Amino acid sequence: MNGTGPGSSSTVSTIRQKTLRNPISCAGVGLHSGAKVVLTLLPAAPDTGILFRRTDVTSGSPDIPAHYENVVDTRLCTMLGNEDGVTISTIEHLMAALAGCEIDNAIIEVSGPEVPIMDGSAQPFVFLIECAGTEAQRAPRRAIRVLKPITVRKGDAVATLLPGNGFSVNFEIDFDSKAIARQTYNGQAVNGVFKSEISRARTFGFAHEVEAMRKAGLGRGGSLANAVVVDGDKILNEEGLRYDDEFVRHKVLDAVGDLYLAGAPIIGRFHGVRTGHMFNNQVLHALFADPTAWEEVEMTATDRYGHAPTLAATA
Repeated sequence: MNGTGPGSSSTVSTIRQKTLRNPISCAGVGLHSGAKVVLTLLPAAPDTGILFRRTDVTSGSPDIPAHYENVVDTRLCTMLGNEDGVTISTIEHLMAALAGCEIDNAIIEVSGPEVPIMDGSAQPFVFLIECAGTEAQRAPRRAIRVLKPITVRKGDAVATLLPGNGFSVNFEIDFDSKAIARQTYNGQAVNGVFKSEISRARTFGFAHEVEAMRKAGLGRGGSLANAVVVDGDKILNEEGLRYDDEFVRHKVLDAVGDLYLAGAPIIGRFHGVRTGHMFNNQVLHALFADPTAWEEVEMTATDRYGHAPTLAATA
């Protein structure tokens, strides 16, 4: 990444990088592939970043860095690929959990082409990370500070990154279905807010789209156990919603995961209107294409919380 600015000087409140304390595994099915897969989260050295590793790959490199430049598909999920054509898809919920838990360095071993969908949210991955434990590392945590507004748009869809303290997300969706209609969310995505307000929001889809998705080779592992399904103006899941505005909260979850592909946490505000994975990726490309729009800095406690931290917050 390019040069650092005045915010990059080290201070006593500089945040350190974090990794997992212990390896931990889970198993599940891919939402789109329907394939059974085992996923293992492993600790990694400072400055490794998040690295996906396909354990079933026997030719070519099995490693795929979690980076916005490696995104090769954004149809209904985010897919990463490397120069050897090896891919890993539906990474956004796990990436959101890693972002929300402030994990900078981890190796993610996956035994198939897709991260397991679990219950359709990021909460199972947050649980895994908490069970594994976390460990601070000696290296300072690097962050991307947004210096000026960057916007991508198409029709009514708009994605914008703006300067700001900490990291916050403002999102707006609007669907014809009365089960969803217009929903908005505006809030910080740090200091435990992700876990408490965002992580349990599940992916969603429409019953009339299921057949078309499966003809396209997608949604083969989807069910009411791992997605909220809307049929007309009704929600088909017997248990109902986890939040009254679960749909927009899941869009926020996706954005948190997709934006963590910047390679570091973002210091700034994200505003999305009727957008998805494609726009989340495009706004990162637009940001890094303009060297005057960002700077790489060492993250301080003020950057992390969006304000001068209290003793309770830093404990």
